[in-house]
Amino acid sequence: MFNIGEFSKIVGLTVKTLRFYHEQELLVPSFVDPQTGYRQYDARQIETARTIAHLRRLEFSLSDIKEILELQGEGDILEIIVRQKAVVEGKIKHLRQARRFLDQFISEERQAIMAAQASGEVGEKTLDPMLVAAIRMKGRYSDCGAAFGKLGRNFGRNISGKPFLLHYDSEYKENDADFEACMPIRQGKAVDGISVRQLAGGRCVALVHKGPYDQLGRSYARILTYVKQKGHRIVMPTREVYLRGPGMIFKGNPKNYLTEIQMLIE
Repeated sequence: MFNIGEFSKIVGLTVKTLRFYHEQELLVPSFVDPQTGYRQYDARQIETARTIAHLRRLEFSLSDIKEILELQGEGDILEIIVRQKAVVEGKIKHLRQARRFLDQFISEERQAIMAAQASGEVGEKTLDPMLVAAIRMKGRYSDCGAAFGKLGRNFGRNISGKPFLLHYDSEYKENDADFEACMPIRQGKAVDGISVRQLAGGRCVALVHKGPYDQLGRSYARILTYVKQKGHRIVMPTREVYLRGPGMIFKGNPKNYLTEIQMLIE
């Protein structure tokens, strides 16, 4: 027989832990002196204690461990351990995925901060009226690429400026955004699916954003803060002018994209 201190050294569990396992009826001493309360363990309990310690390191709950110890067949014990192994593997997979997401988030946030620092200051200017060829559409913002391609094919040498979008929504929409892909042109007539009209000018608040399109949010925050501070009233639609972006063949580095946000004001 071993007293609790000796047994503690043998099995690698603290005396406090052994007392707790006794209270939980997980590892009951072979003998407890009714007068002193001293606990005594026998050699047969060594493997039981080591099994408990091992299962706890594998994140088994006390109730699961108690169930395992009560089982008589080795096959049943192995089945429970196999199930726990699958749970642990699932947690590992989840944590690895979470780490990838965190790495991506940290990288994107650092890029966004750098882009905000590299972007220009918010200012006001006057936009002149211009003749535009335009395609009004609803869908995802990324769908505008096909519209710009169609405008380029139809008006070619008559294009006189940078492509831009008119945004008719006052909020972000994922799949049903209302926008218009536009190209400034010198001359031309409406063709299938493309309108040609004079786009009004006016006073606007503007900011040149440097960086990927998915980081435009910070620049929108800056320009909208300015608008509110000045007490301006925005006239819809707002504009995004793509001063520098992906080409037809070479996509370029999104960090170097330049997009001017323009908001007409009353």
